[in-house]
Amino acid sequence: MAAAAVWRRGAGWLRSCRANRELPGVPRARACAGSREVVPTCERYAVRRLPFARLADGDVAFFERLMPGRVITGEEEVKPFNVDWLKSVRGCSQLVLKPQTTAEVSQILRYCHERNLAVNPQGGNTGLVGGSVPVFDEIILSTALMNQIISFDKVSGILVCQAGCVLERLSEYLEEQGFIMPLDLGAKGSCHIGGNVATNAGGLRLLRYGSLRGTVLGLQVVLADGSALDCLTSLRKDNTGYDLKQLFIGSEGTLGVITAVSILCPQRPKAVNVAFLGCQSFAKVLETFTTCRAMLGEILSAYEFMDEKCMELVETHLKLSSPVADSPFYVLIETSGSNSTHDEEKLNNFLEQATASGLVTDGTVATDEKKIKVLWSLRERITEALTHEGYVYKYDISLPVGKLYDLVTDMRARLGQNAKNVVGYGHLGDGNLHLNITAESYNHSLLEAIEPFVYEWTARYSGSISAEHGLGFKKRHFIHYSKPHEAVLLMQQFKAMLDPKGILNPYKTLPSAPDRSTC
Repeated sequence: MAAAAVWRRGAGWLRSCRANRELPGVPRARACAGSREVVPTCERYAVRRLPFARLADGDVAFFERLMPGRVITGEEEVKPFNVDWLKSVRGCSQLVLKPQTTAEVSQILRYCHERNLAVNPQGGNTGLVGGSVPVFDEIILSTALMNQIISFDKVSGILVCQAGCVLERLSEYLEEQGFIMPLDLGAKGSCHIGGNVATNAGGLRLLRYGSLRGTVLGLQVVLADGSALDCLTSLRKDNTGYDLKQLFIGSEGTLGVITAVSILCPQRPKAVNVAFLGCQSFAKVLETFTTCRAMLGEILSAYEFMDEKCMELVETHLKLSSPVADSPFYVLIETSGSNSTHDEEKLNNFLEQATASGLVTDGTVATDEKKIKVLWSLRERITEALTHEGYVYKYDISLPVGKLYDLVTDMRARLGQNAKNVVGYGHLGDGNLHLNITAESYNHSLLEAIEPFVYEWTARYSGSISAEHGLGFKKRHFIHYSKPHEAVLLMQQFKAMLDPKGILNPYKTLPSAPDRSTC
């Protein structure tokens, strides 16, 4: 009875969302966003609600019986789950479910499949492409309470945990055991490991430890019809048949809901050093990387770069201080090894060489944990600083390393004074550029100047329009810039096979299949 009463209190908001659904060519996220235009161009993201069932009181009652006290229906309580971290897209869901076990997820999806109710899986909701929030009124399935560590083997370094474990909590747990997670992200305090896997997150350690496609050993996944697929192996070698887990890594919750993960974790390095350097040109940044990789070899664990505009933003908005005098470009280099004397000697030799040859004009080195965190914050908090600039157009691009900053230069020339700032930073060692363009508020004309130019430019140099953030809601229609038609068609066939009703995270990742009708 209490659940039904809460449900009625939120019904007014739901009706207002339904009233907006007939706006021609306007995505649901925009129609529900109030006075602020938060979703990009309606030509690119024209969306109409697919013929899913609508939530009824009987559905809420079923979920309350299944998970007493873990069903959220109040309008104010649901709102945070409807809005992405950037506050750029917003859905109209009126129901959040918080299962604790794979069995509960299975029951939820079986019921939703039978009722033809759309479901939006959600982890820490730290995504940047609108993939983690509803577009219309999809039920939000939050993994927040699926946060248990199942096992850890100190001999093999294999961790098994539920999908809702926060990355930072896993890192803290492993460090006590003498190990670390193979990935590290700026959003580690909020993001869930299941979401990391579902988006194939890259992050700051990919240069050293590779991608999640290599470190994830097994998954437990619930399919759209509620059937549970248990491939939660802890084996490093298993060559029996197709490697099914790879289908779900990077699928953004469109093929199944990841409920548990088995992941290989490296030993915690005994010696960590960070150098923060200034370079006078991007050509010097590239040459420094070549020299660094040759001289540091196996101990090189990160090579990040940022331009002077990024430094201005973190200094202005976050009051952080650069230890390096004004420079057009900055480089952060991290080494990780087992012998501090050996590692420091290699790093010092590199720095002497880089300085003597004019590659680096200024720099500092940190060896203790506190100072290392201070230097890393200059790079990790750029995204946070950008949010203080107004509206941010974010692009996550893979390019040949030599072309990485040319896109930033060309975009600045193209936009001129129409943009507040055009900045570039990222994981140079992985060929991953984070291009960010800021404006006081959302501007449709500015977006038209950026897109599809940014994707055409990327495709011209055989790059990828999404290096690590995924496609989500915002970029699904641009997939053809990075994938041939035949590949997209095959992906759509996989989707149709595993989720024939299309209830899992609809309107995300892939453009609509040709035979998918709309209402």
